[in-house]
Formats: sequence, structure tokens, C-alpha cells
Amino acid sequence: MALHIIPQLFAGLGMFLYGMNLMGGGLEKAAGNKMKHIIGLLTKNRFISVLVGIFVTGVIQSSSATTVMVVGFVNASLMSLNQAIGIIMGANIGTTVTAQLVSFDLESIAPVAIGIGVLLMMLKKTKRAKNFAEILVGFGILFVGMNFMKDSLAPLREYQGFRDLLVYFGHNAFLGILMGFLLTLILQSSSASIGILVALASQGVLPLESALPILYGDNIGTCTTALISSIGASRNAQRAAIMHLVFNIIGTILFSMVLMYPIRELVIFINPDSTARQIANAHSLFNIINVVIQFPFAGLIVKIAEKLVPITAGELSAVHTSRLDERMLETPTIALENTLMECLNMGELAKKSLVGAMKGFVDKDEESVKSVLELEKQINQMQLDLVDYLVKLSNTTLSADDRTIVDNLFSVVSNVERIGDHAENIAELAAYVIEEDLQFSEEALIDIDIMYQKVLKSLETALEARKTGKTELAEETLRLENQVDMIEKACRTGHINRLNQNVCNPSSGIMFLDLFSNLERVSDHALNIADSVLSEA
Repeated sequence: MALHIIPQLFAGLGMFLYGMNLMGGGLEKAAGNKMKHIIGLLTKNRFISVLVGIFVTGVIQSSSATTVMVVGFVNASLMSLNQAIGIIMGANIGTTVTAQLVSFDLESIAPVAIGIGVLLMMLKKTKRAKNFAEILVGFGILFVGMNFMKDSLAPLREYQGFRDLLVYFGHNAFLGILMGFLLTLILQSSSASIGILVALASQGVLPLESALPILYGDNIGTCTTALISSIGASRNAQRAAIMHLVFNIIGTILFSMVLMYPIRELVIFINPDSTARQIANAHSLFNIINVVIQFPFAGLIVKIAEKLVPITAGELSAVHTSRLDERMLETPTIALENTLMECLNMGELAKKSLVGAMKGFVDKDEESVKSVLELEKQINQMQLDLVDYLVKLSNTTLSADDRTIVDNLFSVVSNVERIGDHAENIAELAAYVIEEDLQFSEEALIDIDIMYQKVLKSLETALEARKTGKTELAEETLRLENQVDMIEKACRTGHINRLNQNVCNPSSGIMFLDLFSNLERVSDHALNIADSVLSEA
């Protein structure tokens, strides 16, 4: 019997998981614009965080993926633990969508969904149509897999030993919870383990009394993915993973010891003739009621996690700035948003480096020169990290628009790094000016200030254009670049005239011309950054 059941069960499980991932991928791409605004939503109150957790998990069809993403956010200091607990609670509710879907008898429409989806893929070329086709095909394959699992488990109705084992779980809640935990640990998907429970129930093999403790154990098992992902992450990220575990353990204890009977009676009342629907409703009620009960005590869960992973003295002074967490690659739209923010941070460092270099040159400030050399090391490291992350991001599933942005960010990173190089060049010129105590005429200093202010404005406008995607700012950068070119030519001519009239000494003249050459190149690279916005428009 096992030789017949196991291959068919694994085939069905494989199709179920593939269909769920395909449908989730299609939903994620269809909801791409909303996903991109997720970081803004995360800054709101805890109730908003719960809603965000429900939405994200409903889209990507995996509470494990959402909690791993939360661990990544906390690790990058993009989210506090108080925000993270809200997302985790919402994720537990969002994951019930799949269980509700598979509990309905929709196998008959699965082939129709696959057929329509494939036709859309072949006939329609628009991005929206392809996303919708992916959702339909994933939906269909999910139910075909579900049907395979039901058929493979049907012979177990005749196997009394297996039925007795499942009934035993109903009398020993601890073993049932342990079984659910191990099942989800192996499959790494609570939706898949709930799917197996629904398949068993559909064949009349699994009674509700036995399904409930296994279902509660599933919710603990789903925490293992986030716990594994937190290994090697910051201590705060480890606390986020532990909060997920604590939340589900408290819920499991509460439901297995206090609410088992009321929940059982309620789901039987709602669907007296369908054990599959009873399991799906019990799963939904577990997560919804669990959130309602524990939501007022969310701060206490955070404190428990902080007790289990104590805050160290070194941690208080540590600053985590990197948003380039590989956990985010599971959700490419959010990973792209984080990458763009990190590119802009790199741009701000390059601007700070330019400001420091010019202060060193004009004011003969040695400390400013030293700070530029330190900033250059940071900029170079950020370039390496960003390019490496962008390569990984480009290998994920991206929409056509997002892929264009990723390709452009390679160019943006390169141009920002070159701005840092020119700031370093100016700092080296400043060091020479300080060492030789070179002097500049009043006219030369005025020219330097005019050129510098225009270049700085060009860089700031380009970075703002990249941040907001506004084409009018990109076009403004082009106008500023044209003005920079005209100023550079006029100032060069004026400076040469001053040299001819012996107003400036030759050594100062060389420094002046080299400075203007570097400033003009900074403006060129700023225009290249702005051009990336125009190409996307």
C-alpha cells in the first residue's frame, strides 16, 4: 500500500506547493505598487502593522516568508520590535487564506483555471494579463495537487491501524501538537501541512478531535523558518523570531487547554457535514482569536523576547544601517525598494564627501580632508555590497518595470562611486593647498563658490529625482548641468586672464583648474543619475 500512496502523495504535495508559490508570485507582482509602499505603512501604529501583515501574507501566501522578511527588516533596523510583533500577528491571520481555499471542493474548476491561464500567457503580452495568468495557473495547479493528495490518501480509510493512530492524537493533545510541529518542520509550510489535514479529513480518515491538536502544532512548526533565518543576524532580529515562537506557543497552550471544546463546538455548528471546512475554520478562528486576545499584551511579548535574548552593552552603541538583507530577496519588490534607499544613502555619503572636500579646499581645514578619505572607504564598500546585492536581485522574479530599475541602479551606483572619487581628488588638492599655503584671489574664490553651489544643487536635484522618480527634477538636473558647463568655461577664461595679469600665481592656477575639472565631472555624473529616471519614464 505504501508503495502506491507515498509517490502519489509526494506528487500531489509538490504540485500543491508549486501552485501555491506560483499563485503567490502572480499576486505579488500584481500588487507590486502596493508592496512598494509597505515601508511607509510599517512606520504607523501597531494596528496598522497587523493589517500590513495580513495583506503581505495574503499576497505571498506564506506566513513563514513574511516572518523571515520581518526578521530581515529588524536586522536592518528598518523596523522596531513593537512594529514587528504587529506584522507577525497579522501574518498568522493572512496564512489562513490558503487553508480556506483548499477546504472548498473546487477541483472541478482547476483545469478550467489552468486552461484560461495558459491561453492568456500565449495570447496576451501585457504585464497585467501575464500576472493574472500566473495567478490562474497557480490556483489550478494547487487544486490539482490537492486532488492528488486526496486520491493518494483514500486507501488509508481501509487501514485500521492508521485510523487508530490518528484517533489517538485526539486523546493525547501533546502528541498531536508534536505531530503537527514535526510535519510543518519537515515541509516548511503550515499551508501544506493544513492541506494534508484537509485531504485526510475529505477521505473520512481524520476526525476533527484529532485534527485540532495537530493544527495547533502546525502553528508552532511554522516558526522554525524564521528562527533558522535569524541565525547569524543581529540580536534584535533573533528577538523578532522568538516573538513569533512565543506568540504561537501561548496561543497553542490557550487553545489546547481552555478553548479546545468551544472551538470544536463552534466549527461543527457552522459546518456540521464537512470536516474539511471545520478544520479550515478552526485554523482561521485559532489565528484570529489568538491575535484578538494577545494584541493588548503585545508589549509583554516584546519584553519576554528581550528577556530571552538580553540587550548587551555593545548592542546599545551598535548602529545597523544596511538594508541589503538577503531575506528580503524572497519579496523582490520590497528588496528593490530597500536597495534604492541604500543607493540614496550612498549618494548622501558622496554629497557629504563633496561638501567636506570643498570645505577643506576653501577653508584649508585639515580635519575635513581627513573625513573625506574615511568617507571614500565607506562609499567604496557600499559600491561592492550594492553591486553584489543587485546581481542577486536581478536573478529573482521581477516585473519588466522593476527589472529596468534594477539595471539602472547598477549605473547609479557606479556614478555615485565616481562622485566620491572626484570628492577624494578635491580633498587631495586641498591637502596640497594647505601644505603649500597657496592663496587665491578674491575673484577666484567667488568663481569657486558660484561653481560649487551650482554643482551641489545639481547633485541634490539628481538624488531627489532618483528618490521620487519625478521627471521634472531629472530635467531640472539637465538644465543645471548646462549652466555648470557655461560657468566652467567662463571661469576658466577669467582665471587665465588673471594669470596673464599676474593676479594669481601659477601654482594656485593649476589647483583652480583641477578643482573646476573635478566639479564639472561631478555634475556630469549627477546628470547620469537623473538620466536613469528619464529612461524609466
